[in-house]
Amino acid sequence: MISEYVWMDGELVPFEKATVHFITPTLHYGMGVFEGIRCYSTAHGPAVFRLREHLVRFLESIHILGVRDFPYSVDEMRRAVHDVIRANNFNECYIRPLMFLQGPMGLNMDASRSRLGIAAWEWGPYLGKEAGTTGIHMMVSSFTRLHPNINMTKSKVAGNYVNSMLVKTLALRSGYDEAVILDPQGYVAECTGENLFMVRRGMIYTPPLALVLEGITRDAIATLAGDMGISVLERGITRDQLYIADEVFITGTAAEVVGVRMIDHRQVGSGGVGPVTRALKEAFQANIHGEGKHSEEWLDYVE
Repeated sequence: MISEYVWMDGELVPFEKATVHFITPTLHYGMGVFEGIRCYSTAHGPAVFRLREHLVRFLESIHILGVRDFPYSVDEMRRAVHDVIRANNFNECYIRPLMFLQGPMGLNMDASRSRLGIAAWEWGPYLGKEAGTTGIHMMVSSFTRLHPNINMTKSKVAGNYVNSMLVKTLALRSGYDEAVILDPQGYVAECTGENLFMVRRGMIYTPPLALVLEGITRDAIATLAGDMGISVLERGITRDQLYIADEVFITGTAAEVVGVRMIDHRQVGSGGVGPVTRALKEAFQANIHGEGKHSEEWLDYVE
């Protein structure tokens, strides 16, 4: 279902009127920042998963990019997100804030002013419901993840995702579901829109934060693993270590928690969703639907 209303610079407008002029620096140069957030149905009404943390990361992304005088606070954006969900009568939805630049053509950011739009729509698991039960087949991409001195890799800059689109499109055209992207040194970084975890001999490993976006679902999974008494270690991972892992799974706001059954036509573990992945996925689902140990701290109920 397409939403009826989009929040644009402090005002809810009909979907078809939430437009931006063709001469917009963000459209031509990719100088925008976005977030991906989910709202879930609970026994007490719709609730947004870790909304404040997402909005803090959004502001940090804008600051990293170097945009000056962004006019909205976390509290103002939180109210706007609630307004969008209520206006569209959503119980569950995906939420997309976008900061974009409006001004004359050219490469000088300071010649433009920042604007903010917030949209929401009903969107199921990014990789499909079947992926959650059977696991996915991934390839290791021939494209490399951006070096931190090439672009701001800790910021969700719109232009960074050209890299992700190239990788994702090639993976799908090649018959895979998703792809692993290596960093410039050849170590595993992340996927096109997800963080990656590897289970090996009772331990969970994940690439260090220096190499990846600081995923909020990633952080939640590390917390849930700790609840289960499983250590999560940050360390460099090579592609061949993935081949011999007991389990591999990926996490992200859009994808949630998804097991990996094959990588580069090599079976991972038992070739399905492993027990650690399944347990973490179930714990995550309980928490986002208001039935878990961390639900109270992680959910922001729509007022």
